[in-house]
Amino acid sequence: MASGGVSVASLWTEVNRCGQNGDYTRALKALTKILHENRDDVTALHCKVVCLIQNGSFKEALNVMNTHSKMLGSEVVFEKAYCEYRLNRVDSSLKTIESAPEQTDKLKELYGQVLYRLERYDECKSVYTDLIRNSQDEYEEERKTNLAAVVAAMSQWEKAPTEDLGLPESTYELCYNAACSLIGQGKLTEALNKLQQAEELCRVSLADDSDQNVFDSKKKVKLTNAEGVEYKLAKKQLQAIDFNKALLAMYTNQADQCRKLSSSLQAQNPGHPRPVLIQVAQLCREKQHSRAIELLQQFSDQNPESASGIKLTMAQLYLVQGHVTKACDVLRSIEEFKHKPGMVSALVTMYSHEEDIDSAIDVFKQAIEHYQSEQPGSATHLALVREAANFKLKYGRKKEAISDLEQLWKQNTKDVHTLAQLISAYSLVDTDKAKSLSKHLPSADTMSFNVDVDELENSHGATYVRKKAAKVVGENPPKEQGHGEVKKKKKKKKGKLPKNYDPKVTPDPERWFPMKERSYYRGKKKGKKKDQIGKGTQGATAGASAELDASKTASSPPTSPRPGSASGSSTAPASGVVPPRQQKPSSSGATRKKAPQKKKKGGKGGW
Repeated sequence: MASGGVSVASLWTEVNRCGQNGDYTRALKALTKILHENRDDVTALHCKVVCLIQNGSFKEALNVMNTHSKMLGSEVVFEKAYCEYRLNRVDSSLKTIESAPEQTDKLKELYGQVLYRLERYDECKSVYTDLIRNSQDEYEEERKTNLAAVVAAMSQWEKAPTEDLGLPESTYELCYNAACSLIGQGKLTEALNKLQQAEELCRVSLADDSDQNVFDSKKKVKLTNAEGVEYKLAKKQLQAIDFNKALLAMYTNQADQCRKLSSSLQAQNPGHPRPVLIQVAQLCREKQHSRAIELLQQFSDQNPESASGIKLTMAQLYLVQGHVTKACDVLRSIEEFKHKPGMVSALVTMYSHEEDIDSAIDVFKQAIEHYQSEQPGSATHLALVREAANFKLKYGRKKEAISDLEQLWKQNTKDVHTLAQLISAYSLVDTDKAKSLSKHLPSADTMSFNVDVDELENSHGATYVRKKAAKVVGENPPKEQGHGEVKKKKKKKKGKLPKNYDPKVTPDPERWFPMKERSYYRGKKKGKKKDQIGKGTQGATAGASAELDASKTASSPPTSPRPGSASGSSTAPASGVVPPRQQKPSSSGATRKKAPQKKKKGGKGGW
């Protein structure tokens, strides 16, 4: 009977219920009462160790096991090794596992984790391979994920050759690990596709997670500062986290914090280019491109062995500023890449943009000489020679192109295309040589020997040509004299005429001009009454003003005829008419001249 009148049986019932509910703190209280009644209860001690581990009290759990090691013995080997592993006593955990009398599956699982932490990837791979082969439970997918992580680590950090283990890619973790493995092998295009696939799988699996932004990432990255996290990760992973912290500071516009973190990273990793690239990215965000280039040049001079990526970044910054030639100079200084076909293509394109054809040809020349000495006759070598010849022909360098084409033809004398190019080039500089080379062209019979005439006639293009030819012949049959068909005239469609159109009235020749540009336009008259006192010069009467009205004189051209009115008396000379809306009327009677204004005299209301 326990203290307080509670039976030990009821306490065990409480422990069982709390264990099923996950309430390990309450279970510990019940176990403490049980051990108070019987200090040597092995089952109670074992349960206490498990509860302490579940609550994260690894040191206390290890003290209990060490204190009661004689009683517990080998029953708590896994728990002891696990506590040592979680307390980052990895070597002690390894010794505990290896000293176990029996290697159970859960010990093997822990053994694999310990080996991974110790970066003994080859042994770790063997452990997980054996576990997957000899166990069948709900943790199979997790084991495969761990095995994929081991393979990726071997590929990336040990550059070890990888083998196809037949691992699935059904989850984003497995797909991500497969991508990391491809990166280690240098298969970047395939790795990119895998990463995109992993991203899509991750989006689907985390569809209900609403925290998907930079500021949420800032909160999550703080979890990496928790106690003990550094013991769970490899050195490369810890380094990557530090780089990500600096990048996160940059993307959240914390410039000072970004500079501080990147400078610290550069001090810790003096030969690593990434801290410098982060500093350069921050400078570019602040539009300090010149300072960024200086920083890159400084690192390149101090670390020539890892300067390839740095110089590529320098070239990119020069291009952003419009300094194409400087960018080309930087790219040509990268010994590792300057003869690669992709680099040759980029340099030739940039030099062509600057119309520096000599430098572009020099790039071809150096690359061809390199492959001539290192890989003569290789596919890359011959492809560069062909591209150089095409480039020279394009820019009129025929004599230089001839030497390249001759080199190609000597490699393969059956190459009719190259021979045709060579003859074409010689025909512009040496016709005799072109004629002598044309003898090497195959005869017409040889060239057409393998042509399937029926297939050619039934092809889409030939069918189209035949139909077109038949149509043309059918439309223009030979006409016999006296029996020719009369060609039908197309019926002209009558144009629409304006309403109230009177065919008897001559149209106004100035009808296409805007009203203000017509010769008889005198402006709008103000007021409703036409004959008002006070209009015109001083002392003038209404009759006089009518006589002075130029629009009513016989010499002025008629206004546009109104429907039903008599025909206009005269029209403006044809020479003065211009097409509608092309230019303003000029010269002759069609020109509207502006009457000179009189100067205003002194006095009241007079002109």
